[in-house]
Amino acid sequence: MVINESVENYLETIYMLSKKLPVVRSIDIVHELDFKKSSISVAMKNLRTNGYISVNEAGFITLTDAGLKIAETIYERHDVLSRWLISLGVDENIATEDACRMEHVISPESFKAIKDYVSTHK
Repeated sequence: MVINESVENYLETIYMLSKKLPVVRSIDIVHELDFKKSSISVAMKNLRTNGYISVNEAGFITLTDAGLKIAETIYERHDVLSRWLISLGVDENIATEDACRMEHVISPESFKAIKDYVSTHK
């Protein structure tokens, strides 16, 4: 399976929901992303088939090690890029939206440079 922006967004959403909810279910993702249940169902099946999530008998979704690694990477990118843009004076809502787009296309080299810069210029 190709790791595209959609896959990254689903994994990041599951990761973020798992930090604030006791369990993550498909309906939680439906509400968070405001997508149709059928779309989420298809996406979860694809993520499960490709080894990024597991779903137990009760319908609780957990990230596998592979899914967690991707989700943590995307979440870190989002966090660092958002903070960086805000520190440059960008409105918080705009910075968050821009970070959502940038987190999927930025090269590892560019991200590392921004991350290093942000960490030394707090």
